[in-house]
Amino acid sequence: MHLRDLTQYLRELADNNNRPWFIMNKPRYDILREEFLDVVTQMIAELGKFDPQVKFSNPKKAMFRINRDVRFAHDKSPYKTRFSAAVAPNDMRRPSKAGGPTYYMQIDGSGRMLFGAGEYMPPPHRLKALRQHMVEDAAGFRKVLKNKKLVATFGDIQNEGKLMRPPKGFDPEHEHIEYIKLKSFFIWTEIDLPLNQPEKLVPILAAGLKDAYPLVQWMREAKEEPVEEA
Repeated sequence: MHLRDLTQYLRELADNNNRPWFIMNKPRYDILREEFLDVVTQMIAELGKFDPQVKFSNPKKAMFRINRDVRFAHDKSPYKTRFSAAVAPNDMRRPSKAGGPTYYMQIDGSGRMLFGAGEYMPPPHRLKALRQHMVEDAAGFRKVLKNKKLVATFGDIQNEGKLMRPPKGFDPEHEHIEYIKLKSFFIWTEIDLPLNQPEKLVPILAAGLKDAYPLVQWMREAKEEPVEEA
């Protein structure tokens, strides 16, 4: 992928976030979008080597649209200033749907790439299942948190959207209570893009996401209570 062209385009889009500019530069966008699709396709192929559940994910469905949903947003800028994708089994990358851990990556105009994995703001049934899983498999979760490769690449689970008090029904003295308080369970890191060696992009991304696999595996083991039919 022409990473310098992409970052240049995204910087210009940030400065000209309006429909006339976007339409005028649509040929540039179309080329970059196709190149990004190729990156996502390669990424899925590499992920499938260690995570068979995402091996046949659809790269087109993994890619996020560039159009922003501005219906309830204070910022009415119509376009996102990043290219991003999320990969999950059966292409269920939306937390508002079934939930479940997802691999995520994004590139912005600053020449940086963010990538990670987990569940960001999961729906209530998943949130409950993950919290309960921390209680029932405390040792397994402790092992994930201490995984050397995961810690070296991502550090700790992001401390974002945390409750002030333990959720109802959970022991405030539990060893994982500070994680049980979380509303999201996601690990991520941000690195400089290999602008001069774009061929290294996918290998770097795949190696990093492989380090997140222990958390993904553990999250998939969280058992959800069956939903009663009306």
